[in-house]
Amino acid sequence: METLRYRFPGERLLGAADLHALVGVVASGNLEVLVEAVPLDGHMEIDVITSARGFGEIWQAVLADFAARHPLRDVRLSINDAGATPAVVSLRLQQALEALDEQGQQP
Repeated sequence: METLRYRFPGERLLGAADLHALVGVVASGNLEVLVEAVPLDGHMEIDVITSARGFGEIWQAVLADFAARHPLRDVRLSINDAGATPAVVSLRLQQALEALDEQGQQP
């Protein structure tokens, strides 16, 4: 197992401080993403626990791309990975944002 931590500057607030989302499943070739609002001085923090060691540079590239497209502030994403490909990582991150958007639209 390898644990990686990334921190990116943020701009966009999630909305309510109690919004959170959990998507995906920890299974071979897949991953789960938990997104939660946390005071981080305007940053987005992403923690990755992965069974695939030695892919830090690839994680950095995928997550930096996500952070550039979605510069969330005061948000922590926790990723539990079981060997997902970069495309699956991007898909799960997008699903997490969609789940948050759905929560924000509810009364």
